Amino acid sequence: MMPPSSHPSPGVPHKVEFALIDSNRLAAMGLQHLLHEIIPMVEITAFVNFEEFVVSEPERFMHYFVSSGIFFEHAAYFQRQAHRSIVLVQGDAYPRLAGLVTLNVSQSEAGLARSILALHQMGHQGGTPLPEPELLSPREIEVAILLAKGLINKEVADRLHISLTTVISHRKNIMDKLHARSIADIIIYVVLHGLVALEDL
Repeated sequence: MMPPSSHPSPGVPHKVEFALIDSNRLAAMGLQHLLHEIIPMVEITAFVNFEEFVVSEPERFMHYFVSSGIFFEHAAYFQRQAHRSIVLVQGDAYPRLAGLVTLNVSQSEAGLARSILALHQMGHQGGTPLPEPELLSPREIEVAILLAKGLINKEVADRLHISLTTVISHRKNIMDKLHARSIADIIIYVVLHGLVALEDL
C-alpha cells in the first residue's frame, strides 16, 4: 500500500486511516477485522454508502476499500482517486480495472488474508518484520508454518515425524498463544513476523 503523501511534523506521529465503503455490513466487519489484524496501527472507518463517506473529509484516508457496486455508481470520483482506491470484487473472473487495485473478497478467509498481506507488502517493499516476543516454541513455529501453507494435521505429523496427537496439541497451543480464531490469523502471524515469505505459502 502506498505511503501517505503528506508528512507529519517532526515529533508528531502520523495517524494512518483507511475507509471501508460497503453496504454489506457483515462483509465489512469481517474485512475490517482482517485489516486490523494485519495492520494494527491503522484506524479503519466503515461507511455503508458513498454519501456518508464523501461528507467525512475523505482526503484524510490513505486508502479507500470500496465495494464494486459503490465503485461503479461513483466511478468518476474513485477513478480520480485511483492511487487510494482498492475495489472489492467477487471472484477472480472479474474484469480487470485499468489502473486500479482489486481485492477478491469472495475467497476463503485464509486466501483473503494472503491477498491483503500481498497488497501490504507491495506498498512496503524492503520493510522489516515486526518485532515480537518469543510467543511460540521452535516446534510450534514449525507447525504454524506448515498449517499456514495449507497442510492438514495428518500431513504436518508426517512431515515432522511426530504423532497426530502431538500436532493437535501444538495447534491448540498456537491458537491459544496467538489468540487466533482461524488459520488466517496464523498466516498473518507467520508472514508479518518474517517466519515465512508470502510467496512460499
